Amino acid sequence: MAKAEATVEELVGMIERGELRLPEMQRQYVWQSTRVRDLIDSLYRGYPSGAILLWETDEAVPLREFGVSQQASPYQTTRLLLDGQQRLTSLSAVIRGEPVKVRHRKKPIDLLFNLEHPDELAFVTEVDEEADIDDDAPEQGEEDASEDELMARLNKRAFVVATKKLELLPNWVRVSDVFKSQGDTALLKAAGVSSMDDPRLEKYSARLARLRGVRRYVYRMDVLERTLGYDEVTEIFVRVNSLGAKLRSSDLALAQITAKWRNSLATFLAFQKACADKGFDLDLGIHLKNLVAFATGQSRFQTVAGLSLATLQAAWIDSVRGMEFALNFIRSNVGITSPALLSSPFILIALAFFGAKRDYNLTPEEAAKLRFWTLVSNLKGRFSRGSSETLLDQDLASLRQKGGVSEMIERLRLQVGRLDVTPEELEGRNQRSAIFKTMFLAFNDAGAKDWRSNLRISLDHWGTSHRLQFHHIFPKAVLKAADYSARDADDIANLSFISGKTNRQISDKSPDQYLQAFVQNAGQSAFDAQCIPTDHDLLRISSYREFLRERRKRVADRLNQFVEVGTHGQ
Repeated sequence: MAKAEATVEELVGMIERGELRLPEMQRQYVWQSTRVRDLIDSLYRGYPSGAILLWETDEAVPLREFGVSQQASPYQTTRLLLDGQQRLTSLSAVIRGEPVKVRHRKKPIDLLFNLEHPDELAFVTEVDEEADIDDDAPEQGEEDASEDELMARLNKRAFVVATKKLELLPNWVRVSDVFKSQGDTALLKAAGVSSMDDPRLEKYSARLARLRGVRRYVYRMDVLERTLGYDEVTEIFVRVNSLGAKLRSSDLALAQITAKWRNSLATFLAFQKACADKGFDLDLGIHLKNLVAFATGQSRFQTVAGLSLATLQAAWIDSVRGMEFALNFIRSNVGITSPALLSSPFILIALAFFGAKRDYNLTPEEAAKLRFWTLVSNLKGRFSRGSSETLLDQDLASLRQKGGVSEMIERLRLQVGRLDVTPEELEGRNQRSAIFKTMFLAFNDAGAKDWRSNLRISLDHWGTSHRLQFHHIFPKAVLKAADYSARDADDIANLSFISGKTNRQISDKSPDQYLQAFVQNAGQSAFDAQCIPTDHDLLRISSYREFLRERRKRVADRLNQFVEVGTHGQ
């Protein structure tokens, strides 16, 4: 294995010119903007940033697209990036000022640089590399801090993910603008430096030069020999990433599958996009796990290495039919129209396998029971209690052994106990609870509408005014002033679904001040649909605990009616 070195600027140029490509075995780009922020911060400090693993080959290797644009490669020899994709894609996007492409969408990586950062830089907490870029979160502490506290915290940092407020401040400049600019004049002028006598001139110029110096950061590269074959390189890729725990098991499985089934990635991505077009943008790993389930009857990726090409190809065809059934069933029969309403996508795999085992021929009774199993599994978080794969494998094993939906319901009962929901079960739950997702479904089924526009609540409303938000009936600020904790405020019984504009209109008013006006506008039924007590005495801050108890009773009743617990047993 040869050793080499290249600067960030040289590597970004190789990507842009198409000299450095991604093999089909690679995962998609997944880093959050906060992770890119931390990478730039580390390079700005001159910290180590690992090595790059390449393979130079004359072999015609199946490729996948980088997350950033590339020119067609004029070279016969291909340089393939095996390790370092997330770092180099991030650097290429920031330095070139281009968005990254993730799941058929383009997303900008907007970072700001603080020209007034302290000499002693504040450390930031790195986020999980496995987090998906679609899950970008606000800067740490942003939700709970006051504006002054947040600004004090951000001003200690050199880099942050861009916000509209910070962009307006003169000491914050776009990182991509620094890399693209030929000089400092425009940047310094925008920062308020208007003369050579300004004491900030030297400091700001030195910091801008230091940031541009990131382009000269040198990466060590390990280059695999040309004599190696694709299968052996795939084995190296799997071993390197397994030892470093840098990739998920689904990413390693993808490498093994594409090594046997060349050019299959395009097939997988096409189906992933077809599902996304129907409203279910699922991680590719779910489709691969579904493939493995249909190939082996169990869900663990460890078996992939032993599967033949013929087995993989046949199982993929069957798994696609199964997933199509699952998505149609969950949308039409259950009312779940988005993966955001699923407590676990493993529910879809169980549904797909069930449909296939029944040859997609269900009796009305089976369909009703399958809806019940789906809703209770979602409500109770079946695949969040213990090992998700073990629980899924139990369902798959039962279906392989000719078990039916009644056996699945009984297994669920053994796992969670009662299949109905009690008011006590809602205590201490918040918006991250599986119950919260089913609460939305139940309220929607009851005809819940926004209190101002009277639009039916939906996850896909257009426009910031109508986009759905969850609303604290007793606002956080009101509860904080009354010495309630953040946990008390986020209680699931204090949450409802309204539009962004309605939420902003309410602001931090107490419900005894704002609710009756909305009742007069929207009608009592709008509040009954979301199980919200409107008795004035319960809407006083002094009655908050009593309000929560009353609403928990109503929500539990509504959930049980929606799931139809009485029809299929308790």
